[in-house]
Amino acid sequence: MQLTYGINPLLEGLLVHPSVFEKILIARGRGGAKVQRILSLAGENSVPVEFVERQQMDRLAKSGVHQGVIGFCRDRDYSTVEEIIANRREKNKNNLIVILDGVTDPRNLGSIIRTAYCLGANGIIIPENRAASVTPSASKASAGASTLLPVARVVNIVRTLEYLKKEGFWIYGTDADKGSDVTSFDYKGNVAVIAGSEGRGIRSLVRRNCDFLISVPMNGTITSLNISVAMGIILFEILRKWGSYAGISLAGEE
Repeated sequence: MQLTYGINPLLEGLLVHPSVFEKILIARGRGGAKVQRILSLAGENSVPVEFVERQQMDRLAKSGVHQGVIGFCRDRDYSTVEEIIANRREKNKNNLIVILDGVTDPRNLGSIIRTAYCLGANGIIIPENRAASVTPSASKASAGASTLLPVARVVNIVRTLEYLKKEGFWIYGTDADKGSDVTSFDYKGNVAVIAGSEGRGIRSLVRRNCDFLISVPMNGTITSLNISVAMGIILFEILRKWGSYAGISLAGEE
């Protein structure tokens, strides 16, 4: 069983996938309109609610900021690569998949899931080993998007790239040093964008299996962006070239 904590992640989850919640804990004395909305949605969907002391919630969330609400969720069912390919978003003319090669920080993973969902990606593909999975910390960072966007875990990223190529995908790898300007491509056809770990980037064997290497132009002495920020710029550029960006909101409530 996994934990989801924080007001907005719980509210988003109850609105979209209430069936994943086994029960919800709320700190005694915790109030507010959003907490009342959580209580209302839990009641409508027969999700049990318990009121407990905040110290108990602190122990459960450990270092996480729970804001006085914690949801107990059934273990996540990961999707298959085939299911992600089939999940083309309606505003997009082609498929758009995000692949992460060894991202280890669950907060970065959650932020990328949120970015990918908001910018119309089919889903996310991550490795089974030596990489972050969809933990409570990742779920919180995704602000509810982890319940909306399919995530697949695969044994071998290179074989997955080979499979995607056979399915008609062009593979774009991110490389801050050797990549070409992200705006210089037309992104015709189905696209998979792969980003590497926070420190090393994509591995050399994975890089050799990319069709193109791309980078975000930088100004100043700082040489790289946070991975979720860079992914947001790249995905938006792809949608811009596709003409699929109309209606995307660039600002929202936290």
